[in-house]
Amino acid sequence: MTMDIIAQGAEAILRKDGKVLLKERIPKSYRIPAIDDKLRKLRTRSEARLLQKAVGIAPKVLDVDDTKMLITMEYLQGDVLKHIFDTLPENKRIKLLHELGTKIGWLHEHDIIHGDLTTTNIILTADGLKLVDFGLGMISKKPEDKAVDLHLLHQALHSRHYRHSEEAFKQVLEGYKTSQGHQNVLKQLEKVEKRGRHKQKTVVF
Repeated sequence: MTMDIIAQGAEAILRKDGKVLLKERIPKSYRIPAIDDKLRKLRTRSEARLLQKAVGIAPKVLDVDDTKMLITMEYLQGDVLKHIFDTLPENKRIKLLHELGTKIGWLHEHDIIHGDLTTTNIILTADGLKLVDFGLGMISKKPEDKAVDLHLLHQALHSRHYRHSEEAFKQVLEGYKTSQGHQNVLKQLEKVEKRGRHKQKTVVF
């Protein structure tokens, strides 16, 4: 049986088999094989654990094989948010962004850092928004790590959806405020954003 390759990046190949998605971490030829195997195994296990903890927000994990560096999960049917974001009616976009903020808040309440919050990694399904690709994620209690997670989303919105980015991020934060501990994270976010602005003003000759 042949499976459709639906995406291939630097880290992994995604294959679709009916209602199942297989994510296989591919070898890196520039690394020593023993080190490469160890890293891919650790990252496969780590991502699977994060997906399992993010129940209801991420795809369901069906199987993990850290010898083949393979995670088998449910295939989410829906629209990638990046592709529909700028054409959504304003009221629907606001509602979805508030939902997104609520879900990021839930992840952070449970000390789950996504690590790559972009509209490419958010899918609108019949059951609402789902987050995918936790390959850069981790577990952390630090407000700094949670603030950086939000900051990266802010940057992604500004880069890809400039016309709506500031209002969009404002709605995300409104949803985020429903989570416990949001005050400390948002205070830290102010510091992270100031650092980001300072870096942008720095001119390198």
